[in-house]
Amino acid sequence: MRRVLTTLMILLVVLVAGLSALVLLVNPNDFRAYMVRQVDARSGYQLKLDGPLRWHVWPQLSILSGRMSLTAPGASQPLVSADNMRLDVALIPLFSHQLQVDQVMLKGAVIQLTPQTEAVRNADAPVAPRENTLPDEPSDTGWSFDIGKLKVADSVLVFQHESDEQVTVRNINLSMEQDANHVATLEFSGRVNRDQRDLNLSMSANVNASDYPHQLTADIQQMNWQLTGADLPTKGITGQGTLQAVWREETKQLALNNLNVQANDSTLKGQASVILAEKPKWVFDLQFDKLNLENLLPPQPDSATNGDAVQTGQSQVVKSRPVISSNLDQPNYNGLRGFTADILLKANSVRWRGIDFTDVSSQMFNHNGLLVISELSGKMGEGHMSLPGTLDVRNDTASAEFQPRLDKVEIGTILKAFNYPIALTGQLTMAGDFSGTKIDADAFRREWQGQAHVELKDSRMEGLNFQQLVQQAVERSSNVKANENYDSATRLDSFTSDLTLNNGKLSLDAMQGTSSLLSLTGAGTLDLVKETADTRFNVRVLSGWEGESELIDFLKETPIPLNVYGKWQALNYSLQVDQILRKHLQDEAKRRLNSWAERNKDSQTGKDVKKLLDKL
Repeated sequence: MRRVLTTLMILLVVLVAGLSALVLLVNPNDFRAYMVRQVDARSGYQLKLDGPLRWHVWPQLSILSGRMSLTAPGASQPLVSADNMRLDVALIPLFSHQLQVDQVMLKGAVIQLTPQTEAVRNADAPVAPRENTLPDEPSDTGWSFDIGKLKVADSVLVFQHESDEQVTVRNINLSMEQDANHVATLEFSGRVNRDQRDLNLSMSANVNASDYPHQLTADIQQMNWQLTGADLPTKGITGQGTLQAVWREETKQLALNNLNVQANDSTLKGQASVILAEKPKWVFDLQFDKLNLENLLPPQPDSATNGDAVQTGQSQVVKSRPVISSNLDQPNYNGLRGFTADILLKANSVRWRGIDFTDVSSQMFNHNGLLVISELSGKMGEGHMSLPGTLDVRNDTASAEFQPRLDKVEIGTILKAFNYPIALTGQLTMAGDFSGTKIDADAFRREWQGQAHVELKDSRMEGLNFQQLVQQAVERSSNVKANENYDSATRLDSFTSDLTLNNGKLSLDAMQGTSSLLSLTGAGTLDLVKETADTRFNVRVLSGWEGESELIDFLKETPIPLNVYGKWQALNYSLQVDQILRKHLQDEAKRRLNSWAERNKDSQTGKDVKKLLDKL
């Protein structure tokens, strides 16, 4: 045991002596010019080190520098700058004049990926062959240079493409270890704060830089994020995923392959790519197994009378993003002008505004502000809906045109989803053309125009029973009796109408409805903003009468005028039954007198009655 301890002490003394001799005999500043030359020779970048270099021997033999910067050829600003840099070097190679850097650590670094930091290539400069752009063998100067690890702590990344706004990533912590084949393992974490939103991101990946700068491939094995703030759900969006990212320098293309992403309870697979030209060109091919927009979008405000939003005890305050002053004069959806995109989306299930859709498919194309939605369709319960259209924002005022096609869709679900207090159910079939300037529910309610033809099957309108209203009015004005009916709704087997929408006023023309109990026609208007109605119907009650009589037969064949008006939630009505019955009695009396006069036409009394009838 004593011999072992003695041996260890001797080795420790030799190590300490060697380090001391190295510190005394080798000046780290001798490497300064060499490192600058090697960085320039291998990449063309200019390395600048401020202040003297000094040794740091514990716990790792390192060279410390003051402020440093790394600038691309021809760039006006440095790509990387840091408050200090630490180079962890291998001890043994130093004795043979080899500088082997095991790890580079940057503290308080600022990394700028902006147009000002990009390399500027001379148009007359020769292009190096691909195999010579990343040399693995050092030049014959007696020294070799290699970096195995990179560590960045408490740093900032500034990203900007062309004229886009800058995106700043803070609190960056990066750890990367590279092997001899330029395959690296990477750990990264950072935070982005922008427009009152916070994004915390962390990931682990394998990076293949063997063909850099022509191509860089990253297999992201684990990625986690949390997004909170304005225009988001109260609890934010939390997610994780895996993907492969490939950067191709010649085409300036970033490809995202094998996407497998989860955000809250939504899941996504597919691929996407973008070419970073002056106006980026995007291509998306995405598939959602489940897409729950209610957990990805901010909660909808409650709807109040006259379409105003109110705050209830159970509703939540929705925090909105600030309006940037430079964008105040920009038209809606101005961001669509800055790129092209070819988008293909499919989803097995989608939930939005309380509505569940299945087998959703969408294909759209944006060409610098002209968004063409050639397909947007899906199943809604037992029905099917399609919503193709266009959105043109190339002019100062946006213009949207859509051609909705609905087939046997439950209308009650739609009315509830968009906060219309109309108690109506039934299977809706509709074909229409609508246009406006802004795509949202409130703008459609107030500012859109269009026409459509609608058909309703098995409809039920709560609150007013047309059959009951007519029969009760008849009972009060005559001796006719009707069956007791306690239903408070109007049921129709079929209903059709032509709609015209004009800035919040919805006209209903050529209304026709039938059932085994009644038949109706009519016309009217609905005010979508004030939530009022003014409709006029002609109602024939076909059944539900007690007994048989000429008056009942007359009522079955005679339309009764019915006016329904007022607030949707407190409708009023007026009936003209008395006038109908009075006219019927008059006509019946005239018929009978005329019949008697015909039978007694030779008598003076008959002649007098005939003259009186002619005057009436």
